[in-house]
Amino acid sequence: MLEHDIKTLKNKIFLNIYCPHCQNSLNVADKGKNLLVYKAIYKGEEIQLKLGAYLDNYETETSVPIESGEVLDDLLCPKCNQSLVDNGNHCVECESPVARVTVSAQSRLIPFFYCLKSGCQWHGLSKADERKLKPKVPRQKMPEQDKDLRTHNFQEVPYGYTGELALLEATRCLQCKKPLCVDGCPVNVDIPAFIALVAEEKFDEAAKKIKETNVLPAICGRVCPQESQCEKKCIVGVKDEPVAIGRLERFVADYERNMGLVKVPNIKENLGQKIAVVGSGPAGLTVAADMRSLGYGVTILEASHVTGGVLTYGIPEFRLPKAIVQFEINYLKELGCRFELNHVVGPLTSIEELRQEFDAVFIGVGAGLPVFMNIEGEALGYVYSANEYLTRINLMKAYLFPEYDTPMPRGDKVVVIGGGNVAMDCARNAIRTGSKEVTIVYRRSRNELPARLEEVHHAEEEGIQFRLLTNPIRYIGNSQSRVTALECIKMELGEPDSSGRKRPIPIEGSNFIVECDMAIVAIGTSSNPIIFKTTPDLERNKWGYINVNPETNETSIPLVYAGGDIVTGSATVIEAMGAGRIAARDMHKKLSEIRNKK
Repeated sequence: MLEHDIKTLKNKIFLNIYCPHCQNSLNVADKGKNLLVYKAIYKGEEIQLKLGAYLDNYETETSVPIESGEVLDDLLCPKCNQSLVDNGNHCVECESPVARVTVSAQSRLIPFFYCLKSGCQWHGLSKADERKLKPKVPRQKMPEQDKDLRTHNFQEVPYGYTGELALLEATRCLQCKKPLCVDGCPVNVDIPAFIALVAEEKFDEAAKKIKETNVLPAICGRVCPQESQCEKKCIVGVKDEPVAIGRLERFVADYERNMGLVKVPNIKENLGQKIAVVGSGPAGLTVAADMRSLGYGVTILEASHVTGGVLTYGIPEFRLPKAIVQFEINYLKELGCRFELNHVVGPLTSIEELRQEFDAVFIGVGAGLPVFMNIEGEALGYVYSANEYLTRINLMKAYLFPEYDTPMPRGDKVVVIGGGNVAMDCARNAIRTGSKEVTIVYRRSRNELPARLEEVHHAEEEGIQFRLLTNPIRYIGNSQSRVTALECIKMELGEPDSSGRKRPIPIEGSNFIVECDMAIVAIGTSSNPIIFKTTPDLERNKWGYINVNPETNETSIPLVYAGGDIVTGSATVIEAMGAGRIAARDMHKKLSEIRNKK
């Protein structure tokens, strides 16, 4: 705990208490006790009041007995006779008038209040003064694997906070009256409330507070870009580093799981309606949890042989352990959600057929179709899409070869094209497979890198090189049709484009060669056309993503909803969850209306 924790401060004897008007001390010595002596007006009469130095009201004697529950008419300084009642504040417990004095604490003179109602023990500082008395605590670093050790294994890099670090970090929260951090969270987690519980060492309660709106806190605490969402709006971050909201979220979720405190609620109500969720990624899992908790029957249809979607096939083990993903999914199974694996919606079952069997459908299939640059040489051997590369390593367990049969794609000199989180994942995977040299090629500058700062930092620590303001124009291969080099051109930044980032412009005559024996293209994804082949009336936008009503996430087909990357294109886990929550809310509303009409 902090040396000057505010709770401890309130219980200390204040040796120096002053009148705010005449600045004279109100302390007197009486029979070996340090007391405070005032004049008081009670029922229209002037009396003498002595308080203990702990400011426990009416602990000591008064010249006229005061009945419990009575409120003093006034309290006066015995030196200048001015009223000490503060009309701008009231007791936070009983709303009675309060007196204001000045106390010395930590070499500061600050206002201190206590209640004028007999029997009420409240006394304290204003929130503003509490913040002033808090020692400045820097943002707590999260322990992690040594950079030289972690490049030789696939174990999780950050170890997470200890209880002591979590407590220290939680004290940095200002508990704002209008918490902007909540607005920055796509699922509106009550961030101040869960951090306040952490500060009180109620870690299990903090985890359950988060789960009121976020069913995957252990995952979000690891992979969500808090620095561009909730932490970006943290008031502490205006003059200092923001509160580490994501790290605290991860800590309490891990605490709940590791201590065996996860409780699966018993869903007693059966509403007699059932929904189908297509895809078991973050959007689908959120819809499934919300709707099952309300009493709906939920069936999740997953095309793969393993659940989790992008959480399983896309994000590497060292960033998100698969055991955590499966733990969260097992929670949904215990909640009563049914999973059907190896079920490809489109070829096996159409959306229309699902509508006939279920009362509502949610499509959360992600955007799993790779995007290439359409430049010369892309068909050469050892030119991979990020999708294939990461799926081989994560879903097909190539990182555990030869325990699993999938060989590890490997090159000595690897080039990764792109600057987002997926590019960082590919590059950091490559360095762990034994590649001698891994280079990220990105056409804009460092300031425009879309990857999380933490991922860029880890990549640099692990020895990955960055060739910025560089764009590939063709692949060069050998006689065996395997890639051997990448021809690039240097870029400069012009005016901002539609994304708000400065547009990269080629510099004529600046071509150069980068040697490589493996290339990974991580420049984004697009929507998979499989579903649309059997559902042509599902309206799409010009990029091929599903059109939805942004207020409800309902598609052009009634009671068919969609959310996540299949609607927005590549985005974050928490944004997909937010979309799932919007869909579940409207789905429940419409299905309730249908029930009530029967």
